[in-house]
Amino acid sequence: MQRRQPTSTRRNGSFPFAGALNAKSKSSPLLSICLVLVGAVLLLVYAFSGPGLFGGSKIVSKIEGDFSCTLELQRAIPILKKAYGDSMRKVLHVGPDTCSVVSKLLKEGETEAWGIEPYDIEDADGNCKSLVNKGIVRVADIKFPLPYRAKSFSHVIVSDALDYLSPKYLNKTLPEFARVSSDGLVIFTGSPGQQKAKVNELSKFGRPAKMRSSSWWIRFFVQTSLEEDEAAAKKFKQAATKQSYKPGCQVFHLNSYH
Repeated sequence: MQRRQPTSTRRNGSFPFAGALNAKSKSSPLLSICLVLVGAVLLLVYAFSGPGLFGGSKIVSKIEGDFSCTLELQRAIPILKKAYGDSMRKVLHVGPDTCSVVSKLLKEGETEAWGIEPYDIEDADGNCKSLVNKGIVRVADIKFPLPYRAKSFSHVIVSDALDYLSPKYLNKTLPEFARVSSDGLVIFTGSPGQQKAKVNELSKFGRPAKMRSSSWWIRFFVQTSLEEDEAAAKKFKQAATKQSYKPGCQVFHLNSYH
């Protein structure tokens, strides 16, 4: 949405009707008071207006933060390719903006890529709509069983999706990811202290993100019988060090169910 250009009445720090206030002649005290009140109301509306009015949503976005592990994942794709090598041959990405991740994976070559978008894509661009029409990307609620057979993919990569799920649904969703993968799971999650969802996107995600510590996740993986892929984690760390890459998100490498 384009930002509305400020009107001429706000130039030089003034507010509407300022000219009228400066007119000393022919102005009754009552009129002056009314104009002051109107100006104050306009300033309050400007400061606290919602989306679509004076660009208020832009201000809210900056305050609430816009941290994305999906963007972090896109930076990490070359590192993942080096860590997993040829075994990363058929990948399912799960998370918001999956069209961008799938497109980047496809550009890497020698990798089949598919995506699950857990949220609405009404504002998707032409490329994303094309991926959806081809069946490469699906819109699906990950709180329910995925529409794939067991071991349909070599790897499942998840970003910005699990942080918005309660443990009740995580207990169902993570085993599903393990079920449809054959060689491993890679999970990108936020860290405590990071901000994830904008206020105007909470309706999209359904709830604020829950930033969990690495120790919480490790305990949860144990409870769901998911084991860390130590070899993959070591290779990822080595590849990241060589390329001076430092993850901004927590990255977990897990074995699939066998």
